[in-house]
Amino acid sequence: MQDEEKPDAGDSNPESQTQDGTTTSSVDSVMAGEPPRNPNMKWYIIHSYSGFERKVKESLESRVQAFGLQEKIGRVLIPTEPVTEIRGGKKYTTERMFYPGYVLVEMDMDDHVWHVVKSTPRVTGFVGTGQQPTPLSDEEVNHIVYRVNEGKDKPKLKVKFEKNESVRITEGPFASFTGIVDEVNEDRETLKVMVTIFGRSTPVELEFNQVEKVA
Repeated sequence: MQDEEKPDAGDSNPESQTQDGTTTSSVDSVMAGEPPRNPNMKWYIIHSYSGFERKVKESLESRVQAFGLQEKIGRVLIPTEPVTEIRGGKKYTTERMFYPGYVLVEMDMDDHVWHVVKSTPRVTGFVGTGQQPTPLSDEEVNHIVYRVNEGKDKPKLKVKFEKNESVRITEGPFASFTGIVDEVNEDRETLKVMVTIFGRSTPVELEFNQVEKVA
């Protein structure tokens, strides 16, 4: 069995538009659904050709049916999160993969299951150490679940703001005012913008989606 490096949760992630023209769906990231029929199932990560994650998911699901492995292989998931991009003053939301090139599979692992999964087209191997694939720990599974659920509640904005750049406020009591960015908080997706109000420069804290860049 092949050794593979485990994906780093801090890596940057490309959009869900794939090389073969298909797109992922947020339904792929429902980790906290029904419990598996087989209590021995654990989550594993397989490595696929980048851009073909969706095809791998579809192929695996077809092979489960063909080989009658419903009790040995459960959900096949591509964890995604929504990302909002502002173009021309309008918001567009797309799905972005957490771990491009990786697919999560719920399995009761044995030699036959390993072979069926490993021989799936565009699958290059399992993530693990030594000669055996390594299942995800409960902590790792919960981390992915938390990130997915958080992402669905509040899409991330794919826009970069810089200190001293001019922005226009689009929402709230200061809508239509322009100001200068004084601080940027990427984690909270907030800005401190210096706005001139009644002749005085006043700091106003705003979320990324409440402002737009001044062309």
